[in-house]
Amino acid sequence: MSYTIYNFLNNDDVKVLHQAGQYQVIQWDRDLSVAPWSAQQAWFASQMDVRRRQLVATLDGRTGVTLQAGAMQWTVGQIQATTGVKGVGDLLGKAVRGAVSQDSIIKPEYTGVGMLVCEPTWRHLLIIDLAQWGGSVVLNDGLFLACDSTLHHDLQRRSNMSSALAGNEGLFNLRLDGQGFAVLESPCPQTEVLYIDLQNDEVKIDGNYALAWTSGLQFTVERSGKSLIGSAVGGEGLVNVYRGTGRIMMAPMQAATSWNTNAANPTS
Repeated sequence: MSYTIYNFLNNDDVKVLHQAGQYQVIQWDRDLSVAPWSAQQAWFASQMDVRRRQLVATLDGRTGVTLQAGAMQWTVGQIQATTGVKGVGDLLGKAVRGAVSQDSIIKPEYTGVGMLVCEPTWRHLLIIDLAQWGGSVVLNDGLFLACDSTLHHDLQRRSNMSSALAGNEGLFNLRLDGQGFAVLESPCPQTEVLYIDLQNDEVKIDGNYALAWTSGLQFTVERSGKSLIGSAVGGEGLVNVYRGTGRIMMAPMQAATSWNTNAANPTS
């Protein structure tokens, strides 16, 4: 069996932004599927690099892909989809993770030989290699898009429950363990991502700017000052604190920024 795809990756408007492992991030440089009343909006969006992007995975039968629920647009070839649930115990574990985080309970897994294409998004797609994160990385809520199915999904609990609740932050984050690649939906492009490597030190961040961090870092929410009065006077209040040895990936804008991913209208 074989297949041939025309006018997709070889389209003049398609550019491959990044490629790693079995993944490619493509970008549509022009959005020609517009109506007369939306053409002006589309033109100004393109001037600010607001463009449709898609994740393409080429499966060779060895490593499958785990996707965020609802992210698949189309597949070609001998590709099978499963729920990714490996028994009652695994289902209960996924249910617990979904109940205490913004992580979806079921993430479908795709295996076989062929091509898998994700729904277009206006967000930026970042491919990370877990080998550069010591084989274990924690993701901020809502950023996970895809990963190699060989990676293990778990929850990372914050170091102190009371401060997490006081800071209006979730108590748990999704953690990926193993060797392989993962793809994040980011509010900023790779060129604006900031990396901080800590050696037994700490970083304090006033806001939800961290995209990912090494799982070995201690993560707490604390007062910015030594006292409640000091924090109030300083105007900062509570800050996210990362301590220890590891890496942090930061964005210049908050990771929890709400995006509408409807490819037909980027500003709706």
